[in-house]
Amino acid sequence: MLRIKINHVKNLFVLVCFFLFSTALTAKQISTVETDRASDWVKHCAAWDDWDKPGPPFRIFGNSYYVGTCGISAILITGDKGHILIDSATVVGADLIAQNISQLGFSIKDVKLLLNSHEHFDHVAGLARLQQLSGAKLLASLQAAPVLRSGISAKMDPQAGLHQSFAPARVDGFILDGEVVRLGNIELTAIYTPGHTPGAVSWVWQTCEEATCHSIVYADSLSPISNSDYKFSDYPDYVKAYQAGLKKVAGLDCQILLAPHPSASKMHQRLSNGKGLIDAKACINYIKVITYRLNQRLMQEKRQKRKQ
Repeated sequence: MLRIKINHVKNLFVLVCFFLFSTALTAKQISTVETDRASDWVKHCAAWDDWDKPGPPFRIFGNSYYVGTCGISAILITGDKGHILIDSATVVGADLIAQNISQLGFSIKDVKLLLNSHEHFDHVAGLARLQQLSGAKLLASLQAAPVLRSGISAKMDPQAGLHQSFAPARVDGFILDGEVVRLGNIELTAIYTPGHTPGAVSWVWQTCEEATCHSIVYADSLSPISNSDYKFSDYPDYVKAYQAGLKKVAGLDCQILLAPHPSASKMHQRLSNGKGLIDAKACINYIKVITYRLNQRLMQEKRQKRKQ
């Protein structure tokens, strides 16, 4: 009887060891596959690329995945109660995003919330299509909501008149500055960052792999681009809000920087140089560049006014 019990314990020990070894091997294999997917994206996409060019999806870190095209970002965050998707790209890009989600082994039907960065058609024109495919609810900032509902850029948008209209989407709720959006075990904080557009939002969340966690910041484009008639200096309150948003992003806990255009965060360069996306100074350096560009723009406008 004692011998039977000892043999039983030995068999159980062997089974546990085999399970742990198999689990470790599986995790290693998965990690290799995901690394290969990131390298595939680098091989397939250029540092500056077409908005609608298909690109392979890959895991960024933890439960966060890049599912966008070569030229436009879209970020999938997976959770126990469903998934959150940030940005939709164009109408063509929306179907590519859905395909990328499927390639990763997830279902578009499990996307429960749609969020966005800024309200230009290259990032939000596919929202209506993704709503149709997923049935997800769309949340937007107070300033972006009217644009998403109409498909037409706001008159206060510095780039008003430069972008084509897009299919209106159904806005199911509003997001306030600093509000935490929750879905199951997912928590994202909305940071109002007006400037590139009036309704722009940057996002920050934490993602973990076992005991290692990193803070991801999806910082909006933030660049001071406009049509030929617009002058930022004509709207001092807008500039103050712009500058305040830049300071908020610079002060965020930021180990991984992402942006609506992969080129803006130098994603291709960072993935191809072997260092990866983890960089605690990425957000600070990003905001330094944007701040310099904004200051240069304001100085240029000041000189132009003097000549008039």
